[in-house]
Amino acid sequence: MRRARVLVLISGGGSNLQTLIDAARQPNCAYEIVHVIANRPDAFGLKRAEHAGIASACLDHKAFQVRADFDTALAALIDQITPDLIVLAGFMRIMGAEFVARYEGRMINIHPSLLPNFPGLHTHARALEAGVTLHGCTVHWVTAGVDEGAIIGQACVPVLPGDSPDDLAARVLVQEHRLYPVCVEAVASGRARLVNGRTYLDGKPGGIALMGI
Repeated sequence: MRRARVLVLISGGGSNLQTLIDAARQPNCAYEIVHVIANRPDAFGLKRAEHAGIASACLDHKAFQVRADFDTALAALIDQITPDLIVLAGFMRIMGAEFVARYEGRMINIHPSLLPNFPGLHTHARALEAGVTLHGCTVHWVTAGVDEGAIIGQACVPVLPGDSPDDLAARVLVQEHRLYPVCVEAVASGRARLVNGRTYLDGKPGGIALMGI
């Protein structure tokens, strides 16, 4: 069976990228990573792609004075690659509504909180300030609203007494590395689909849930 062509967008170290690379090497994986694009030339994830023999490119956002021009250039590059699925793995750019609409239903992201709680930045500090007892990460479809897309999967961890934001971030990152390959596999295989703004898993409304420790 043909494997889905996955393009990964990154901005930094690429630890989630590495988990996807490792998963794609497993027999019968539903996807292959065909290209990696970074918006920062010093992104270590580019080295990860090179080491894995995956084609890569850098499109430095600082070379564009207008945000929409960056979106246009990125879309042109993506369309040359012709991916089936675009996976954001620590890609720290907010894309315009026109760009997002162009790839609706084919672009997913991972966010370090249990959405809809704590969209945006500084999620771990905000979780501690709010006094929640559970925290985690979410994989969702990308929409024009920041971190507002339908949820594909979530993994949660307990918030422990004395946790710092760094403690919580480290515990959540472990779950990100578990959750993202599972969700990418589900989307790439067709098990998870976006239908009228909702996620359907195996033909039924709902998503993937993992419990961490």
